[in-house]
Amino acid sequence: MKDFIEELKWRGMFHQSTSKVDDIFKDDKIIKAYIGFDPTSDSLGIGNLAQIMTLLHFQKCGHKPIVLIGGATGMVGDPSGKSKERNLLSKEVLDKNILGQRKQLEKFLNFDCGENSAVIVNNLDWFKDISFLDFIRDIGKHFTISHMISKESVQSRMDSGISFTEFSYQLIQGFDFFHLYKENEVTLQMGGSDQWGNITTGTELIRKAGGEAHGITTHLIKKSDGTKFGKTEAGNVWLDPKKTSPYTFFQFWLNSSDEDITNWIKVFSLKSKEEIESLINEHNQNKELRILQKSLTNEITEMVHGKRELVKCQKLSDILFKKDFESLNKLTIRELDDLSNGMNKFIIPKSFIKDISLLDLLVTTGAFESKSKVKQLVQGGGLSVNMNKCSDVNALVRKEFLKNKFLFVRKGKNDDKIFILK
Repeated sequence: MKDFIEELKWRGMFHQSTSKVDDIFKDDKIIKAYIGFDPTSDSLGIGNLAQIMTLLHFQKCGHKPIVLIGGATGMVGDPSGKSKERNLLSKEVLDKNILGQRKQLEKFLNFDCGENSAVIVNNLDWFKDISFLDFIRDIGKHFTISHMISKESVQSRMDSGISFTEFSYQLIQGFDFFHLYKENEVTLQMGGSDQWGNITTGTELIRKAGGEAHGITTHLIKKSDGTKFGKTEAGNVWLDPKKTSPYTFFQFWLNSSDEDITNWIKVFSLKSKEEIESLINEHNQNKELRILQKSLTNEITEMVHGKRELVKCQKLSDILFKKDFESLNKLTIRELDDLSNGMNKFIIPKSFIKDISLLDLLVTTGAFESKSKVKQLVQGGGLSVNMNKCSDVNALVRKEFLKNKFLFVRKGKNDDKIFILK
């Protein structure tokens, strides 16, 4: 049985833990641990992937992962890491979100592997029959106001305002841990570093009831440039292909910086330490080959979207890399739309291109600063249209649009612009 804490540490994921957490792993027995997921959407985003991978690494170390989907806590809203009050969701919306997240989580964890099979639970199952009076009498009495206010998630909201609803969240999550400890022998809760206050509320409640439980937090994943992980200019990167196309998902990982990918491959890959260190060494010898980016992109795309979608993404990526006009011309509208993601987009009405030349289109839309700059590019062979070298910028442009909708223009080696007719 692998040492789970050491696994987290070499992957750069371990942040902090309660004291003596190592003791529960000493007997080489199966440990039960859970992580909670907030059903604020019907899809998880890649921001949730770090916690999914924590459970996956935990299971691969021989232990039993438990996924808690917060049907009850989702009605309240976790203030951790939030600057303002969340909108409360109806039960109908929550049920839809829970179903969507459950289907995604089942892609990652093994729910049929014997003693350490994963389990999904919903905290609404035990909260629906508890009255408010019972809760504040049996649970609230164990915590002082000063203790609850001291939590960082509460402190950060004291000036801007925090409702009693969100203030009480830590007690509800603490009770989740207590319930799972008592009913399911769960002795470990895990989560991101912003969950430390909620986790220790649970360990404290269990301690006051005469038990012993532990918590482990992992580092929040960030980009090296300071921007939020899992977000692009277009918004969140989702696991649901209807919200984020597999190709956009694929491109997010493929376009990772060298600094980011060296950290991310340890977190999001299931490869061993030896395999990853070998890939990092190989990557550092020739960074232009982008070995780490390609390795993680292929692995994580197949994990989330399957082999078939991975092959489609590789095909689209190769068309751009190889400047393959024949293949570009055969793509469907959906594939062309996917291919355009991540490019500088220019949306124009169909009437605009009736009698306009390519040169006028490029300058009038602001894609290029002047006609002389465009002509210089053409003379130097640095401008291509739909993967073909451009030689005549004065020709009418309307016939160049693929599927009467898309026009791909590339400046130099990789400055891609896309014109889309609406």
